[in-house]
Amino acid sequence: MNDLEFEVLATAAYKGERVAARRLAARSNVSEAAALHQVLLQAAGAQGLPQLLAERDALRLRDEQRRSARIAEKARLLAQRTARMQPAADGWRGWFDGSAHPNPGQIGIGALLCGPGGERLEISRRAGYGNSGEAEYLALTALLEAAGELGATGLVVHGDSQVVVNDVNLSEQAVAAGSGAKGLEAHRQRVMALMAPLGAVSLRWVPRHRNGDADRLSQQAIDRTPMARGGE
Repeated sequence: MNDLEFEVLATAAYKGERVAARRLAARSNVSEAAALHQVLLQAAGAQGLPQLLAERDALRLRDEQRRSARIAEKARLLAQRTARMQPAADGWRGWFDGSAHPNPGQIGIGALLCGPGGERLEISRRAGYGNSGEAEYLALTALLEAAGELGATGLVVHGDSQVVVNDVNLSEQAVAAGSGAKGLEAHRQRVMALMAPLGAVSLRWVPRHRNGDADRLSQQAIDRTPMARGGE
């Protein structure tokens, strides 16, 4: 048996058959190729080895096609998700963060709104007393109010509060079923009302280290004398 014939057998053989062939070769003092040939002959039975090899080759081809299709689908979904993550060239971008010191305690909110023409608006102010969830929602509310005043379009908003981001992104059916964040229902309603006239608004979670400006502004609101909303 030449190397090519052995490669054909090895490709067709299952893992257990390869193991059995190696054990047979060691036990019977024959080559692994001869042992594998014998194992596959036994597996083929009455249908014969050529038919077994043809069936195994067809199965392998189908598996490769399915694997390729899965890889292509994953690549398509990744490209689609990446495209959604990229704000439009003429769109606005925003970041928000809220903090309560202690929790619950004095609320500080921070937000940054940037426009495609170089517009930049910073928000940093105190917002009463409450918990961290309320603080995050109040920061998002302030950002959306500013976006409405400026006529922002194509708005992509980022926040590091999974509670708020997930809550706003819930479907109305999920909210009706009671899946929304407890105690924050009124804040969600306000946010949804502010988002409606802005058109397509995308709200995305980011880790805290990628929300530095908004975090700085929220902490600044607590640590210093409250600042009026303004921009550069």
